[in-house]
Amino acid sequence: MGMLSDDGWVRLKVALDAARSGTGRPLQDERRVVEGVIWRQRNGAKGRALPPEFGPWWKAAQLHIRWSRLGVWERAFER
Repeated sequence: MGMLSDDGWVRLKVALDAARSGTGRPLQDERRVVEGVIWRQRNGAKGRALPPEFGPWWKAAQLHIRWSRLGVWERAFER
């Protein structure tokens, strides 16, 4: 149930990598968690409504909040 095509993911990954500071631990299953964030935003759903194929709901919620506060999403989509 991927939200992004493989090409779309590659382009978003490049933008996200450029937008992040590069510090901190690497994110396990990054594509799955990012697609979980996208699913929530497209559906306007609460975090706990995230389908299990996107992993634990709290990972997507935590990532979205953290990257929003740091401006990662904004910088990535400016690219």
